[in-house]
Amino acid sequence: MATSALIVPHHIAIVMDGNGRWAKKRFLPRIAGHKQGVDALSDCVKSCLERGVHVLTVFAFSSENWNRPSDEVSGLMDLLVLALAKQVPRLNANGVQLHFIGDRQRLSEKVQAGLLKAEFNTAGNHRLIFNVCFNYGGRWDIAQAAQTLASRGEAITEQSLDRAMALAHVSDPDLLIRTGGELRISNFMLWQAAYSELYFSDRLWPEFDDAALDEAIASYSARERRFGKTSAQLGTPHKLSTENAA
Repeated sequence: MATSALIVPHHIAIVMDGNGRWAKKRFLPRIAGHKQGVDALSDCVKSCLERGVHVLTVFAFSSENWNRPSDEVSGLMDLLVLALAKQVPRLNANGVQLHFIGDRQRLSEKVQAGLLKAEFNTAGNHRLIFNVCFNYGGRWDIAQAAQTLASRGEAITEQSLDRAMALAHVSDPDLLIRTGGELRISNFMLWQAAYSELYFSDRLWPEFDDAALDEAIASYSARERRFGKTSAQLGTPHKLSTENAA
């Protein structure tokens, strides 16, 4: 089915899983899988632009990933710096607005400066909002939002927490994809994914291409999003809600 005939999600979120396993299958070091994953992400951004997706949020490095071998963590940090230098000018030219979501305190000054520069240089773009969750966790996001409200002396409600979240600048994801065959969301966007459609792919992230993205969009397009209502109340079966579109 052509994507033009489908209802394309306003906001797609992705847990990019399987880089290490992709490398292991080829008897390569894990960092080689992460490098291939960066290329797959670059292709995914291009595909989202072509399909009219407005927001793309990816899980690049979780707060739990610090527990991985030190050489892998160090390699990921170096890869982030290289990716910023290589990819940001291209993203900027294509109208992509970058946001790095997560706790930056454990990152080096060099990495922090690179993130700020990338955000500043792309702030005026509006074709696609691209959120890269780095040193991020869904529980961290909820906790930091509560701490922010408490420090201001504001009441903690669903509405105030929502406004204090690190991803408050975008609507909640319509479609959350996880690659690599695992059937969990692993502390990703716990608050924001309350009503997201979930899609699990057996493909390892470096293998997640245009066809795989179109399969996920087709699955989403065929679903009926009720948000607690009945089909009869909606009136039009399979009419996907866009009420939260940013």
